Amino acid sequence: MEKEKLVIIPTFNEKENIQDIVLEIMGLEGDFELLVIDDGSPDGTASIVKSLQEQFPERLHLMERKGKLGLGTAYIEGFKYALKNGYAFIFEMDADFSHNPKDLLKLFKACSDPEVDMVIGSRYITGVNVVNWPMGRVLMSFFASKYVQFITGMPIKDATAGFKCYSRKVLQAINLDKIRFIGYAFQIEMKFTAWKLGFNIKEIPIIFTDRTRGTSKMSTHIFREAVMGVIYMKFKSLFRRYKPNQSVSP
Repeated sequence: MEKEKLVIIPTFNEKENIQDIVLEIMGLEGDFELLVIDDGSPDGTASIVKSLQEQFPERLHLMERKGKLGLGTAYIEGFKYALKNGYAFIFEMDADFSHNPKDLLKLFKACSDPEVDMVIGSRYITGVNVVNWPMGRVLMSFFASKYVQFITGMPIKDATAGFKCYSRKVLQAINLDKIRFIGYAFQIEMKFTAWKLGFNIKEIPIIFTDRTRGTSKMSTHIFREAVMGVIYMKFKSLFRRYKPNQSVSP
């Protein structure tokens, strides 16, 4: 039997946020399911999720990994779980309330359109919709997306966005084992691959609010990977034929 909606949230040391974000998602209309992928958080994030599973045994799932293995690898494992278990719509979001859980309903509505294959919750489709970020970080993020647009040719205004909904067929078509990046460049690579495969990608406006609890995972290494990775990705694409993955059954 096909399941409908799975939200994937990677976590590392999110004890201040995880209970509230789980309860918000569980309280939404439409019976969203949630998969938390925890990278061995020493602060007990996974234990909090386990206690909440008693309340939502059919809808709250937990994958525990040993050590901090990276955002991209967490999502890849989550995507494989979603495909294996038959979900029709798969969402990415952060644990820290920078993405408003209520906006999952907007992403789902947009992605339910038969003409749309993937939806991005965009900070930049209607100006700059960012709250509580220092101006330096706003400018870095905004111009990073402009840079990605320029290098890749993708018609996407928020290329580094991490709040997204995929229809199942998009993830089936992408060879997930060939996705190279593990940091924020992973977000760009997934969009670029879906675009090169010819999928219809839609951006809808959201308001991004910087975390108020816990610690940001952004670093100069992650930013550097994104900047240099885009050039590598574009260069590699010049010698590659993009065709749908054949190894995953519908």
